[in-house]
Parts: sequence; C-alpha cells; structure tokens
Amino acid sequence: MNGADALIETLIDNEVTACFANPGTSEMQFVSALDRQPKMRPVLCLFEGVATGAADGYGRIAGKPACTLLHLGPGYGNGLANLHNARRAFTPIVNVIGDHATYHRQYDAPLASDIAAIAGANSVWVKSAESPDDVGALAAEAVGASYGPPGGSASLILPADCAWSPASARGPKAVRRPKATVAGDTVDAAARMIRAAVKPVILLGTTACGEAALAAAGRIAATGVRVITDGFIARLPRGAGRFAPDRMQYFAEAALADLAGVDLMVMVESRPPVAFFAYPDRPSLLVPEGCETFALAAREEDGVAALAALAHALGAPAAPHVQALSLPGAAPTGALTPASAGLSIARHLPEGAIVSDDSVTSGGGAASATRTGRPHDWLGLTGGAIGQGIPVAVGAAVAAAGRKVVSLNGDGAAMYTAQGIWTLAREQLDVTVVIFANHSYRILGIELGRTGAGNPGPAASSLLSLSEPAINWVSYAKGLGVPGVRCETAEAFDTAFARSMAEPGPKLIEAVVP
Repeated sequence: MNGADALIETLIDNEVTACFANPGTSEMQFVSALDRQPKMRPVLCLFEGVATGAADGYGRIAGKPACTLLHLGPGYGNGLANLHNARRAFTPIVNVIGDHATYHRQYDAPLASDIAAIAGANSVWVKSAESPDDVGALAAEAVGASYGPPGGSASLILPADCAWSPASARGPKAVRRPKATVAGDTVDAAARMIRAAVKPVILLGTTACGEAALAAAGRIAATGVRVITDGFIARLPRGAGRFAPDRMQYFAEAALADLAGVDLMVMVESRPPVAFFAYPDRPSLLVPEGCETFALAAREEDGVAALAALAHALGAPAAPHVQALSLPGAAPTGALTPASAGLSIARHLPEGAIVSDDSVTSGGGAASATRTGRPHDWLGLTGGAIGQGIPVAVGAAVAAAGRKVVSLNGDGAAMYTAQGIWTLAREQLDVTVVIFANHSYRILGIELGRTGAGNPGPAASSLLSLSEPAINWVSYAKGLGVPGVRCETAEAFDTAFARSMAEPGPKLIEAVVP
C-alpha cells in the first residue's frame, strides 16, 4: 500500500465514494490507485471549475462529501469560484490537491506556489502530508472537518512522494461533531419577543431550510408569523405538500420595502441580511430602522431543533401550512419569454426533480411558476459567482441517479463552465440544460444604471453584449456530445422541455428570449 492507496481507502471507509477530477503529473499515483478501488467513482471534468462545482452539487444532494482531485495551486485556483459558492452553501467537500515531491519544493519549479495560502481563503481546514504515513490520518481528519458544523471545504495537500511511497496504514473513521443544542432559555426569549412584536419575521439561513426545518417553520407561520429565507439557499425543498417561505429580495430598496414595519427579525442559522453590492445613496444593511434582531440559532447550532422548540413554545399547530398542487393549465403560446418558459417548466417538471439555478435575470419565471408544482429541490447560487449551474447539476446527477436534473442558465453564466456539457455526455447523466439566450450580460446592464455609472456608450456596450458573434449553443452542445434544440416560440419550448423530461439522458435547450 502506498500513500495514494491509503488516501483512497480512508476516503471510501468514510463514505467518500465520488471523485471529480482534473489531474496532472503530480496526481498520477492517485489516478493509478483508482484502478485498485472500484468503490470510488472517478468523474473527469475538463476544467477545475466544473470539478469543484460538481463536488458542491454532490454534497448538497448526498449530504456527504465528494472529493476533488486538483493539480497544484493553479488547478485549485481554476476551481476557486465554485468553491466560493460551496463555502457560502456550507457544503462538505474534500479537496485533494497534488503538490511537488517534498524534496523537489526547494527548487521552485514553474508550477510551484503557496498552495496552503491559495486554498486557505475558501477552506475550513488545510494541511499538507509530509510523509506517506501522514496521509491516511490526514484524510480522515479532512473528512471530519468538512462536516463542520456548519460544513465546508477541507483541503488536503498531497506531495507526489507521499503518494508513491509505501504507507503503513489507512486512516481511521472520521470524527464528526454534532451541532450544538440551542439553550431552552434562548427559545423562551425568542417566543416572548415574538409575542410582544407587532410585525415579527423569522429569517432562515441556508443550513436551516431542509424538510424538517421547513415543517417546523410552517407550523410557526400558521400562528401568523411571517417566515422568509436568505436570498440564495443551498438546497430548498419546494412544491406541493411543503411549506413555502418567502425569499429575501435581491435589490436593497425592494428588500426594505418588503420588510417595512418589521420590528423583530429572529434569525435561524443566518445573520442580519445585507445588500449584494453597495450603491450610491442606498443602504447596505437590510434591516429596517428600529427593527430588533435576535439570533435563535447560529450556523454551528441546531436550528431545526430550535425551530421545533419555538413552535411548541408558541403553541403552534401540529401540522404546518403547506401548499396544494397547482400547475399551469394550457401550454403557453406566442413569443418565448422567461415567464412562458417558466410555465412550461412548471407544467412538465416531474416529482423528485432537482433544479440547479444559475439563470441570473431569466429565472424568475421558473422560480415563481414551480412554487406550487410537483415536489422538487432547488439549488441556489449561494455565493453569487456565476458559472455553477452546469457543474452543480453534474454533481447532483451523480449523487441522485434516477432523479431528473434540470440546469437553468443565463447564456453568459453558462460560458464560464460550459465544459461541463462534455462530462454530461461522457457520464450519460440525466440532465437537461436550459440556456436562456438573451445574448447579453443583462444583469450588468441593470447594475450599470443602479451604480450611477450612466448610460452605456459604444465601449461600455461592447462589454455587455454577447451578440457579436452570437453563441450557437446547439452546435456547441453537439460538438461535446449532447443533443440540443433551439426554441424561439413558447410552443416550441413547451414541446422540447416535455420531451426532455420524458426521455433519459443529457439534453440542451437553447431558449431564445428577449
């Protein structure tokens, strides 16, 4: 057994059985060891941003970490944006980052870098093996660290000689720390404050939005207390039979208007909300003036149990308020718009589907229309770094074979990690990629005016347009092995989406919208 064997065996013993990889020379011992470990599923990604996003999607659905295999500091750097999103989603991930052999570091080879410093900003744990006998124990430590609470990326740096040299033992079972219990006095205080408030709200953070948390929150909502979530949630169960909390508005003035009159904000695994960006003469903090904030549960604490205890303290009914199934009627007709596409998605999205949302300005129609659709899970853009839609769908499909996965993407966002389409074809994953093609970075056009930068002239407009040349998504997908169709009318999109939901395998739909 060498260090690479010890690493992979330890990961498998700790139920880490999927590896999203873009390896290089330093990782060849790990690659070779995979042939001796059939329980580990290797998935090749043509760009590290696909590998890291896929690990994020896998962890959100599986509730356990996948590992990535990345080539030194530049490889980790290429995957950083989607690890940023994963950090905001608190997704457990184990990054295996290859490095030069320990004795080779002193020569400062061209690919040498300070890997620990590069990985540190987005990792909850970073350590490097210095001998092959370190590897197994560090792997177990990394798995345990990835679970948190509240969870995140653990980055294990693996020098090449530590991988190829003999190792004496695999690592132990990982130690997982449970979430801390919220004190009863804290729950009682929250109940008193809610009763005394005129217009209280409960704000759910991304780690307090699972099935059990929503059921408890729905019971509280039945007493008349409004429940909202952070703007972007890692995994939100939605649809019929579930409680549907409102969502924090994106723009600051809209959020404050929506929260007008709120005098108490009780936070559950969340923090006081802030605007996505600063704007001239607009507030950064999205808490109404005079509103008191109270932390019922921190992210390291058990917000689900705290919500259930709060529901009991408030005398809430035993059953939550849930939505009935309500689907759009006839198929939409006429020009294709984000709203009409959303109606078709709601009509045909099957029960148990998973939606990976990176649709930027075009996804509101789908989010609204599917609210009362068949039960499904919605994976949001937690960190705001576009380019996660296709990679997260890759990981979700690997984690949940048998469930239909839909990836909603703006055309600009999809180009960040379009290489993921190739992985869909290679692995024959049941993913439908929808590209909302408006041939522009439309969100930047909106933000240009909001920041007070004025109307775009020719130079500014050239940085916002994707139309010269327009991207031919159907041809691109075909070149990567995925069949595609271009839709310009509501009727065509409804037909194409219905067919993609009825047939297995990867597909791409280019939805040409204004």
